[in-house]
Amino acid sequence: MEQMTLFDNNRVTTPLASRLRPASLDEFVGQEHLVGEGKILRQLIERDQISSMIFWGPPGVGKTTLASIIAGKTKSEFINFSAVTSGIKEIKEVMNRAEQSRRVGIRTVLFVDEIHRFNKAQQDAFLPYVERGSIVLIGATTENPSFEINAALLSRCRVFVLKTLEEKDLEKLLRHALTSSSGFGGQNVRISEEGIRAIAGFANGDARTALNTLEMAVLNGEISAEGITVTDPALEQCISRKSLLYDKTGEEHYNLISALHKSMRNSDPDAAIYWMMRMLEGGEDPLYIARRLIRFASEDIGMADSNALSVAVAAYQACHFLGMPECDVHLTHAVVYLSMAPKSNALYTACEECKKDVRTLRAEPVPLQIRNGVTGLMKDLGYGRGYEYAHDTEEKLTHMQCMPDSLKERTYYHPTTQGQEAETAERLEKIKKFRLDEDGKKDGQN
Repeated sequence: MEQMTLFDNNRVTTPLASRLRPASLDEFVGQEHLVGEGKILRQLIERDQISSMIFWGPPGVGKTTLASIIAGKTKSEFINFSAVTSGIKEIKEVMNRAEQSRRVGIRTVLFVDEIHRFNKAQQDAFLPYVERGSIVLIGATTENPSFEINAALLSRCRVFVLKTLEEKDLEKLLRHALTSSSGFGGQNVRISEEGIRAIAGFANGDARTALNTLEMAVLNGEISAEGITVTDPALEQCISRKSLLYDKTGEEHYNLISALHKSMRNSDPDAAIYWMMRMLEGGEDPLYIARRLIRFASEDIGMADSNALSVAVAAYQACHFLGMPECDVHLTHAVVYLSMAPKSNALYTACEECKKDVRTLRAEPVPLQIRNGVTGLMKDLGYGRGYEYAHDTEEKLTHMQCMPDSLKERTYYHPTTQGQEAETAERLEKIKKFRLDEDGKKDGQN
């Protein structure tokens, strides 16, 4: 048997991840919740009873591989289709071919990689053929199907969620690559267990990244008569910087900003710093984060610490002046301050409750006493009549009604006892008592 060398032409042109693509479920690594013994997707594949489905998960977790395994198991014509390189013309050509096959009793399984890249019109082109049974559609996407797949098409597909691979799965995959004849088997590649674990950790749950990193490390290893040794310095160069999964317009964008917001709301500065740094390292615009901090300062802290808004605005200005990478410490300053500040959502609830009334109730006229009577006619009509100037009183308060009659009993702002808002709550209570006492006197006089 001829021993293949590291520099065999086929190995140069074919990536390790492609050479090691599993051909059966027994070789498949990870996703035990779907393809483990007795699990539903495994049963559907083994019984050749598949229907249209969507594989949703991050890159490198096996979406295309599962489709390839289905291709090997199904008694159908299998077509691999890319949303990146195809348009409506190509879709119609494939659909017509599938329709001809259906008429002679041949089923077509159509795999569409990155189906979220198709626009609505392109996705609509699949719908009649899926409904008619001309094709079994298998779509792969890294984006949330709820947002990226047409509702009509999604309702006819079963969604299977693929999870990020665990490090133990990646370590198993890497060891297989070192011993498999399709990988580096027979080349006596030596790499430490620490090195394998380092690659698995660096890959961040992505099998393709793990295998590509191993391949790069082996290609840069020291070659001797005994084989190839992956040295620590060579490995460090290959894993010097992790490429974080982050799409500034996709679901992960909203997941991470949600995690940051909720960590600060829960007064957890460590978690808040972590999620913020994940966003920055993924390439997020620091001004976007700063704008969300400004919102948080009023929505979740408000009058409990009014200085929080000043800190957040100052952080935005610092980001604008300095940019990345220097402004990361200013964002950290603001994130920690907001996390540790006392919390109150009283301003947010006041805003939302009043907004609801304004949108659903009739637009009440402004009471005459607080209208601005700037002309003679206005004064004759009563504009400004009965107005009481607060600064003329000892208490700097009046008993004048500012709300329309239909809303005079409405209360929107309910201060909490958190932080500085406790003082606001106490003062508001005194103001209400002052006005209530005067109302009582009027009732007694009547």
